[in-house]
Amino acid sequence: MPERNQTPVAVASRSFSRHPQLRAELLSRYENVTFNDAGLSLAGDSLIDFLRGHPKAITALERLDREVLAALPELEVVSKYGVGLDMIDLKAMENQGVLLGWTGGVNRRSVAEVVISTAIALLHRLPEGNLEVRGGGWRQLRGKQLSGRVVGIVGCGHVGKEVAVLLRAFGCRVLAHDIRDFPEFYQAHQVTPLGLEELLRSAEIVTIHLPLDHTTRDMFSAARLALMPPGAYLINAARGGIVDEAALKIMLKDGRLAGAAFDVFAVEPPQDLELLNLSNFFATPHLGGSTEEAILAMGRAAIAGLDQARPVGEVMELAGIKPEKIPVS
Repeated sequence: MPERNQTPVAVASRSFSRHPQLRAELLSRYENVTFNDAGLSLAGDSLIDFLRGHPKAITALERLDREVLAALPELEVVSKYGVGLDMIDLKAMENQGVLLGWTGGVNRRSVAEVVISTAIALLHRLPEGNLEVRGGGWRQLRGKQLSGRVVGIVGCGHVGKEVAVLLRAFGCRVLAHDIRDFPEFYQAHQVTPLGLEELLRSAEIVTIHLPLDHTTRDMFSAARLALMPPGAYLINAARGGIVDEAALKIMLKDGRLAGAAFDVFAVEPPQDLELLNLSNFFATPHLGGSTEEAILAMGRAAIAGLDQARPVGEVMELAGIKPEKIPVS
């Protein structure tokens, strides 16, 4: 059996800490591991206290801002359990010389399946039908099929590509918008690249697959939402904060949009009960990557990232984010 690494590792993530298989696999490689066994939501001073004295850490939804990083000069490596980087001040991390362990797309199939399932649920009005029956009613609701629809994918990275591939089984016409160009993928999967505004005007269903940074925050403003055709649908299983939720609520209430499904919110858990209680709004609790398969994949990537971490700039290049677009908290 290979000798275990003696470097102290802190696992701030509650999900990782309570997963027996991930714990065992990490302990097979690192001997001195501190898990978040108390199940605490770590932030600010409590996060600093937990990470202090550990050169390596695994984090998930914990916010590593400039103040936290500055209080941990001993920190050398942060490995991300999950794919979102909006909880990390990457600029501060880069300036401090902390390496980043990150693997993109490890939960892409899980999230893509959620997108397809919520699109079907919205179109067939399944949440409304469920509430109808549970309330003692038996009123048939007229829906629509996903098959043959025009679907716009905003952000054609790992998850966006996976959604495009799955949509082929439904014979959908797939449009895509991304700051990068993927001509070989577009040609192989019959995807039409478009500018953002043209895509919004053309798609019957729009699904968002973008990171949250200063370039994407509030990207789906009231003005952009108004570009969508009457009766269109919006799905966000990427990050909260990309869509103006107040503007979306108004458009759902007046029927300008037929429906929306969100797995992520600007504030989680969401506080706008009026939005949540709309019959044409379908909300789930940030579960897109929470399948057994995705959790194992994300955890194993985080373990590997402890040894395979790279400078932040290299990771951003791999992720297709230009240096001037590094998120800053």
